[in-house]
Amino acid sequence: MSAGTDLLVLAQWLSPAYPVGAFAYSHGFEMAVAEGRVTDADSFGAFLDDVLRHGSGRTDAILLVAAHAAQTAGDPDQLAEIDALARALAPSRERATETELQGAAFAETTAAIWGCAPAPRAYPVAVGSAAATRGLPLEATLQFYLHAFASNLTAAATRLVPLGQTEAQARLAATAPTLAELARMALSLTLDDLGSSAFLADISSMRHETLYSRMFRS
Repeated sequence: MSAGTDLLVLAQWLSPAYPVGAFAYSHGFEMAVAEGRVTDADSFGAFLDDVLRHGSGRTDAILLVAAHAAQTAGDPDQLAEIDALARALAPSRERATETELQGAAFAETTAAIWGCAPAPRAYPVAVGSAAATRGLPLEATLQFYLHAFASNLTAAATRLVPLGQTEAQARLAATAPTLAELARMALSLTLDDLGSSAFLADISSMRHETLYSRMFRS
């Protein structure tokens, strides 16, 4: 495939139209709003930046790179170990469900159309594996994946905070340097670099399981 076609494939895989059900999950953000921890554009921006830099944004990027390398090396055992690690790192039942169901949906659709990623895996592992199978550029895959992650949280914030469309998109646009930096950084990181300190998001995802009235599954 040409470089232009590669980017179009990634745009499709990581677009809101791709049927992974991302719109149903808020990654614990709904609870953060319900508890009054996120109330406006500034506090949303801080939440998003923390999750990207210190939480599952960074973690997912490392897992995606590792899965890409394992698939490229033709090492199914290593890929299975990475997948098991990705599931174990989920800090709550809902977050585990989030990555497992999105990964399974991604694998099913991608296998049906492109003939790759046939096994249901945690979402970043499924994307990394499929990108390697298709020979897609790793850094671009990371950029699109992280942008989709940030976009989904922005869509949730638009409804929950609530934020106006323009204000929400301005916050998303402001993450571009962070997304590019994370993608570049992840290329040189390994599974030994995994770690998270986004405690608000993690605890919110645990507490969300008991939230009485909610819009999202996580």
